[in-house]
Amino acid sequence: MTTTGKDILVLGGTGKTGRRVVRRLRTAGERVRAASRSGEVRFDWSDPGTWEPAVAGAAAVYLMTPEDPGPVADFVGRAVAAGVGRFVALSGRGVEHVGPDFGQGMAAGERAVRGSGVEWTVIRPNNFHQNFDEDLWHRPLRSGRLALPTGGVPEPFVDAEDVAEVAAALLTRDGHHGRVYELSGPEALPWEAAVGTIARAAGRPIRFVELTPEEYAAELRAEGWPEESVAGLGAMFAAQRAGHMAALTDDVRRVIGREPRGLGVYAARVAPTGAWS
Repeated sequence: MTTTGKDILVLGGTGKTGRRVVRRLRTAGERVRAASRSGEVRFDWSDPGTWEPAVAGAAAVYLMTPEDPGPVADFVGRAVAAGVGRFVALSGRGVEHVGPDFGQGMAAGERAVRGSGVEWTVIRPNNFHQNFDEDLWHRPLRSGRLALPTGGVPEPFVDAEDVAEVAAALLTRDGHHGRVYELSGPEALPWEAAVGTIARAAGRPIRFVELTPEEYAAELRAEGWPEESVAGLGAMFAAQRAGHMAALTDDVRRVIGREPRGLGVYAARVAPTGAWS
């Protein structure tokens, strides 16, 4: 399949990986539709009326699913009927082990593209480096304390830039149909070591505190997190503690021909922006 002369639809086109996929594809000269609720192409999972205009004339789709799995299969079916011939679905490491409280949208995306009857590839990345400066753990790091229930199990954090480069390659190159790529970084770091790397780059003390799952849930509730988020994050860390995300892989290199970037490279790049000051 070739995308020449046709558009590539990137769902979540203003999001963490989506906007990076858009940038890489456009730099390579591809015709791209960056779709989101507030993006240049309007797309809303809760409004099926936005789906068909978004996919009309698209050859490939970067599928970033909502948390609610309900609309995913319907959208994929409509996209195929509109002529989409390739999907690259963003999922997550260990999603098959997490259970009902986390990742059900991603799991639905995997099922939908596998049954679509067209070309598909699934990418399952580890936790992004950018979770430390764009959301999730940014505010705690700025406060000088990140407290999580990791059980001391290491995490091979991966750079969202590498994930986007892999996704862009899969959207535009042949030879990857029917494959699942587990995208890790080059090293598995205990979270305490990861926070230490960021603290050194930032030039200021930042503590990592190991919590029990119960302590973590209590802290999230005290900060005003909704119960569904408390359950989801708890399920994610339970899967991490079980080791389902800890193994290194060489799938980034297999797709783009180079090793992934390490956390130290990321921290050195981001620290001068003042993200953790």
